[in-house]
Amino acid sequence: MDCYEAFARYLLEEKKASPNTSSSYLRDVRQYLHWLEVRGIPAEGAVRADVEGYSHSLFAQGKSAATVTRSLASLKSFYGYLLREGAVEENPARGLTSVRVERKLPAILTRKEAELFLDQPDMSEPKGCRDKAMLEVLYATGIRVSELIALDVDHVDLAGGLLRCPGRKERLIPLYPAAVRALKAYLTRVRPQVIERPDETALFVNMSGERMSRQGFWKIMKQYQEKAGIQKDITPHTLRHSFAAHLLENGADLRAIQEMLGHADISSTQIYTQVVGRDLKQLYRRTHPRAKIG
Repeated sequence: MDCYEAFARYLLEEKKASPNTSSSYLRDVRQYLHWLEVRGIPAEGAVRADVEGYSHSLFAQGKSAATVTRSLASLKSFYGYLLREGAVEENPARGLTSVRVERKLPAILTRKEAELFLDQPDMSEPKGCRDKAMLEVLYATGIRVSELIALDVDHVDLAGGLLRCPGRKERLIPLYPAAVRALKAYLTRVRPQVIERPDETALFVNMSGERMSRQGFWKIMKQYQEKAGIQKDITPHTLRHSFAAHLLENGADLRAIQEMLGHADISSTQIYTQVVGRDLKQLYRRTHPRAKIG
């Protein structure tokens, strides 16, 4: 990190950059250097393709074009300094611009498909009762599968109809009544019978009484997709996408959806406006009596 510290001194002592500008430049450079370090690339040995790869990774994280443009400007300044000091022979960030890679719109279920899918577990069986609770919670909250299987019993407030999702920034997400009922049935009828230890904290456990795994839940999803006869490929993320799109379709505020999903950048949430717009256009073309008249 010697080049980073030298660049920090240059901004402060020579360039006389404002505290805000210095902080912004250094944050961008620090994140970039960490990205290089993970890949075993020294800053002085990076080439243009590495800087391009980093900018693409920012877009993949949902960063806005403005954020990527600012980051590239910081890297140009950083490498300009290294070039002046003779640490590099050329500036690998020179001439790069922020060009957004076209993002594929996420696949979602229609509301009828979502209802059909959620109706598949047999609540009269212990496994079906547990599966019903897991699927309802996933569609009710839009949380990630990693967050679902990491939930503990004390993360659920049945009386208040709320789920507390821990993480870098804890989120409180409402649960609709059907999800509360499914959870209550599972917690009273099934979980106490299958847990191995009384001190087990995991909310969702497999039938051996241990915390549910990602692989185990994936198999559950595929089982019910086949049972429902739905041709779309349904993954845990499909329910997350469907949760967001259906809320937006029904008039939910984009910022509220962003908060519930845990997106750091609003641009990650804005993609659902394109999904809803696409589906509404398709519906219009299929149903409006004059839509097919040239």
